[in-house]
Amino acid sequence: MSEGTIRILIADDHPVVRKGIKALLDTEPGLKVIGEAADGEKAVAKARALKPDIILMDLAMPHKDGVQAISEIREEIPEIKILVLTSFSEDKRIVAAIEAGALGYLLKDSSPQELIHAVRTVYRGDSSLHPTVAHKLIHRLQRSSGESQTEPLTSRELKVLRLIAQGLSNHDIAERLFISEPTVRTHVSNILRKLHLDNRTQAALYALREGFASLEE
Repeated sequence: MSEGTIRILIADDHPVVRKGIKALLDTEPGLKVIGEAADGEKAVAKARALKPDIILMDLAMPHKDGVQAISEIREEIPEIKILVLTSFSEDKRIVAAIEAGALGYLLKDSSPQELIHAVRTVYRGDSSLHPTVAHKLIHRLQRSSGESQTEPLTSRELKVLRLIAQGLSNHDIAERLFISEPTVRTHVSNILRKLHLDNRTQAALYALREGFASLEE
């Protein structure tokens, strides 16, 4: 396995789905499936043993559902990034998965190209949301900005927030604003702290919900 290869664990209770995804991803340069898990408990165990870069996580699995598995993995091994790949687009499941720490949420009717793009996006630490999911989450993000004591953002932080909502990485934001990546990271940290948010996905959804950015951008 070459240096820089993205190491992936697939967690899904359907063998045919696992094999199909593995066959697809293993043909893509820079991607390598290093393990499979048939239920939530095995997903947690394989995450501990293999320490993959990314886990593709289904939500409806036996023994332990995907949300529980995400929560446990993120608490124990926070450096592992999780991309939900599921058939479910119900608001409650989406919100629960994002709040548990998933960086992306993709539906199984997505194209192979969308899946590969989402894997690479999440690997960079950026959010990747299926458009249907994004629209629902804008109205269901369980963070009450009206009630929480949020600090006002500076004009530069607002610019960074808009670019986060557009899916840009720290590197891309740095180039767009002519600043260094460490400066971007500082801005992102300040944005999350001021808005009482946990990750970039929630920041992007906050920007969309509050009108600082739009899906058309």
